[in-house]
Amino acid sequence: MDPLTAVVPGFFGASTIAVVVLICVVYYYLVLPMDFTRDIDGVGYDFPNRHLDGKTRAAMVRDAIRKRKTGRLLPVYPNGWFGIIESCRLGPGEVRLVNALGQNLAVFRSESGEAHVLDAYCPHMGANMAVGGRVKGDCLECPFHEWQFSGHNGKCVAIPYAQKVPDFAKVRRWDSREVNGSVFVWHHAEGDPPSWVVEPIAVIEDKSWTYVGRNEFNVTSHIQDIPENAADPPHLEAIHAPGMFVASLSRHVWKAEWFPDQTQTHIAHLGLNHEIALSSKVSLFKILVRGDQIGPAYVVLNVQTSIGPIVIVQTVLPLEPLLQRVIHRMYCPWWIVPYARFIMLGESIMFARDIAVWNHKQYMDKPVLVKEDRYIVRFRRWYSQFFSDNSPRFQQDTLDW
Repeated sequence: MDPLTAVVPGFFGASTIAVVVLICVVYYYLVLPMDFTRDIDGVGYDFPNRHLDGKTRAAMVRDAIRKRKTGRLLPVYPNGWFGIIESCRLGPGEVRLVNALGQNLAVFRSESGEAHVLDAYCPHMGANMAVGGRVKGDCLECPFHEWQFSGHNGKCVAIPYAQKVPDFAKVRRWDSREVNGSVFVWHHAEGDPPSWVVEPIAVIEDKSWTYVGRNEFNVTSHIQDIPENAADPPHLEAIHAPGMFVASLSRHVWKAEWFPDQTQTHIAHLGLNHEIALSSKVSLFKILVRGDQIGPAYVVLNVQTSIGPIVIVQTVLPLEPLLQRVIHRMYCPWWIVPYARFIMLGESIMFARDIAVWNHKQYMDKPVLVKEDRYIVRFRRWYSQFFSDNSPRFQQDTLDW
């Protein structure tokens, strides 16, 4: 065989592999959105001696949760808008069961693309319409007897074997709004209608910015612990000052303030200067964050970097009284996507540090504070507006997974 003939196929084979690998790397870092997801036991539950106990990791996590003292808790489900599902997870004609806020909800998208939220259980014989139910136009059809309920008002509009549909045949329809990549539902203990709306963010709604990715965490804490972090600047030095990767080579330096909005009572603001430095004299880069806490469980973070702007949207959903699902979604101009991915990785790592504390802390209704903790007092006074007389209180630990 000619030596050249023997070498060329191998050469091109290696080149092809290299090109494929390069394409995969570029696709991963520039095209494929990030998805940084951690389950309940993924953060803050390290059991170095678990092999001595003969228990599974899940069992040890359950034990840790059961034995933790909760403290004198506030009501567990505040009033406001809650992101119950991401838009991308609800296709046309699909229905999803969402168990949250002490409710079982059937979330479905009509054939025309509109999202609706109804109580999951059919008022006829109690079948769960989110399990096996079918979307017919803008209605949800029960899988048991094919009764159809309108997503617009919850009324039954069709019963295949009945001559007449009773006027009183209906299921509860929840006020909902799809905006900024999520379907939001309004929850109020007294049944009051929405007193504000979740406003669209133009660069997300018109798709002029690129979706960078998301992270998702389950946190075993009271819902107030999570937004209260924004009003607690002293914790930044303790939890977040060490660098993400090599603590001895870099440090995170923070300056923060928190204050309620002067005109819209359901909004509060966070101002944060974040600097990553090698030393007190050498700064790697700085970012400026303006955070808007909108209601009890929704935050918009506008991040200004030296390269370009980034928007992070945070939703907190109480799955159970002491189990919160926290999701961050990030958007930015296309030209800074690689840099934004690095920021998102850092944000995920930093947020996990908070979770490691939240998963084990006791809620202190009367904490011992110093004057430097003044923002915490202001925050709790502001956040109390989202609880009312009938807001559900913690009864027992229902976490069993």
